[in-house]
Amino acid sequence: MLDLALEEHLDELDPLRHLREDAGSDDDGAGTIVPVQPPSIRNQTIELVFPAAHDIAEVAIKLAVDASPGCGGIAWPAGEVLSSYIARQVSLRDKRVLELGSGTGLVGLVAGKLGARVCITDQAPLLGIMKQNVSLNQLESYVSVAELNWGEPLPLDLPKPDLILAADCVYFEPAFPLLVQTLADLVHDGSPEVLFCYKKRRKADKRFFTFLKKEFTWEEVLNDPQREAYSRDAISLLRLHRKS
Repeated sequence: MLDLALEEHLDELDPLRHLREDAGSDDDGAGTIVPVQPPSIRNQTIELVFPAAHDIAEVAIKLAVDASPGCGGIAWPAGEVLSSYIARQVSLRDKRVLELGSGTGLVGLVAGKLGARVCITDQAPLLGIMKQNVSLNQLESYVSVAELNWGEPLPLDLPKPDLILAADCVYFEPAFPLLVQTLADLVHDGSPEVLFCYKKRRKADKRFFTFLKKEFTWEEVLNDPQREAYSRDAISLLRLHRKS
């Protein structure tokens, strides 16, 4: 029987472990979601490398991780999956991108490396580590940092995005309706596109989708060659559509 408490503890110690297990049937590593990386360590800097497409061979991100501001201060599996997907599958040059619940800022930093104009957002305690990671990757010209509290009115200076990214945002049940409210405030008339990646951990996570279906429909992203691998670890990548 799966011990959820143990699984979450192991995720906290090494958020990338699920992406390395069953890494492949192929000797050349083609079955891996991300290449083998140094383990995530609190109060340390790690480097994550994602194979890319288009005119970039790979995307390398230096990432400060620190759990002291909360669980958002470390890398989590769904963020790795979404980062890998946009690096391989999505053309982002000159697109305007908004990331919700950015934590370390990883997904938004990958988007910035791909040439997007990005705003990464989270609550005030995490702004420091996000700014640190923007600086570590010399992305000040591409990535900005802003405070955004779900459920509150959108800041007037928040850039209007072409794409919204959200990963591992389904974990704190009281925030479920607040996140849906913010998504609804941001998406009108089918624009912008929303990519939403999450790892199912608890039965209570289903309640998030009860709130979500009031405002959105969704579909699984099927054009990801890594989908079968991360689906075994209860990770889903969805494209959301606002109801008319």
